[in-house]
Amino acid sequence: MQKDGWYTEEWAGQGSAISLRVKEKVHDEQSVYQRIEIFETETFGTLMTLDGLVMVTDRDNFVYHEMMSHPALFTHHHPRKVLIIGGGDCGTLREVLKHDEVEHVDQVELDERVTRVSERFFPELCAANDDPRAHLHFQDGIQWVKDAKAGSYDVIIVDSTDPVGPAAGLFGQAFYADCYRALNRDGIVVGQSESPLFHSDLIKSMHEALRQANFLDVATLHFPQCTYPSGWWSATLARKDATLATFREEACCERPFATRYYNDGIHRAAFASPEFLFKALL
Repeated sequence: MQKDGWYTEEWAGQGSAISLRVKEKVHDEQSVYQRIEIFETETFGTLMTLDGLVMVTDRDNFVYHEMMSHPALFTHHHPRKVLIIGGGDCGTLREVLKHDEVEHVDQVELDERVTRVSERFFPELCAANDDPRAHLHFQDGIQWVKDAKAGSYDVIIVDSTDPVGPAAGLFGQAFYADCYRALNRDGIVVGQSESPLFHSDLIKSMHEALRQANFLDVATLHFPQCTYPSGWWSATLARKDATLATFREEACCERPFATRYYNDGIHRAAFASPEFLFKALL
């Protein structure tokens, strides 16, 4: 909602909201799937909203995109083939392609307009779209995984919107079972899992569904995201046949690319669980 020079997103049921001071709205369209709006803000740069919900800003997107990609990729022993479900702003794709060992990435985004609008207003996030390893597909990600050959991918990243509407199926046991089949030995799936403070029930249900899909180890990592509900966000990972407790620490410390948030210390610390969530997941 935009009013009196401010964009405000109310967090339904939580009695709270976030507001960003807006200079102007520069784009507004209704795609087949959702309303896409672009604002120029005073202190957070360019802002994209989908159906009135904050998706990405210039100022803080790096935290989300780095934490959705690097922990999983440095945990896998040799990630060569990666699937991104969603991720229409392409920031996660950019981070994944910083890893030289990655040979092929399929990004499956339902709404092509999100990507095309991002290419115009967030060109830095889309800088890797022309990388020959990147393959963009605009179709249903749930069906893509269902149709994937067994053992097709090393890492699957579910960079989705909230678990409502078309995205709801990305949080269920049937989808995770398809991910399990599509992953190679030692495969890892990671999906954004909302706010631990506001959505602990969702995180618990994801853990249960992933275990029901036969993943051996499941863990949730935490990171700040000041423009998302509560300012505290998470991603939940699952691995087919090995623990998530170890990662390629030396490769992480000697990574040949720059990060702004992620490093080896953040990797270790991010998996520490607050007591209330630890007890909820027992």
